[in-house]
Amino acid sequence: MSGFVDCHCHLAAPDFQTDIDEVIEESKKTGILALVAVAEHAGEFERLIELSNKYSGFVLPCLGVHPVQGNPPQDQRSATFEDLQNALPLIEKYKDCLLAIGEVGLDFTPRIASTGVQKNEQKKVFIEQIEIAKQFDLPLNVHSRSAGRPTINLLKEQGAQKVLLHAFDGKPSVAMEGVKAGFYFSIPPSIIRSEQQKLVKQLPLEFICLETDSPALGPVKQVRNEPKNISVSCQYIAQIKGLSVENVMEVTTQNAFKLFPKLQKFIRI
Repeated sequence: MSGFVDCHCHLAAPDFQTDIDEVIEESKKTGILALVAVAEHAGEFERLIELSNKYSGFVLPCLGVHPVQGNPPQDQRSATFEDLQNALPLIEKYKDCLLAIGEVGLDFTPRIASTGVQKNEQKKVFIEQIEIAKQFDLPLNVHSRSAGRPTINLLKEQGAQKVLLHAFDGKPSVAMEGVKAGFYFSIPPSIIRSEQQKLVKQLPLEFICLETDSPALGPVKQVRNEPKNISVSCQYIAQIKGLSVENVMEVTTQNAFKLFPKLQKFIRI
């Protein structure tokens, strides 16, 4: 099966409100097989399900409560258990449509979570969503900004099985602890301008997936990212590892199918 899988993108983001159809058509032209679309809060859930129905077999939804809530950048805050409680009925309602639970995790950026109370509440929200993923037998699509080690440790402690750590910003040595646990790591196009290039060098290709995190983390800072830029990630990984683009595309896509068991069932080629 030849083509890319974008393992983490935000299609319900306001940035795509006016031209989502064109964005999706462009992604198909690039050779993308599937878009794994994550949610950040309950307010995005219905929109994601709507897109997954409209683009059935191509847009594959993940629902979850992100550790950062509110509108960027002024009103952002650390997630609370109440945020999760508001989301749970919809996660339950759409559980059979979901490819994974996400975007979930920890964010210990000081402006978001500066106190022990905030960090502990984020952990509670995350642990509950790890349990939901186990209950529904779904993988986890995970955020870990400024919290690489705590995130990996918590996932291991809770016995999480199928895990994708997206845009990991921790040390490569910490990432390798995740690899030992069988976790995958997805690389966005921003890698070409990122300090995380050492991470790509150290991660075995068998544990790498591709993502765009659209509309964020594009190849050019502060320019809207789109799924079609998935090829930038692929080309960069190939260059760093001295492999062909075709080889990186093939292995990362195989990895996505291993990580997301329902992908084979949902996808329509």
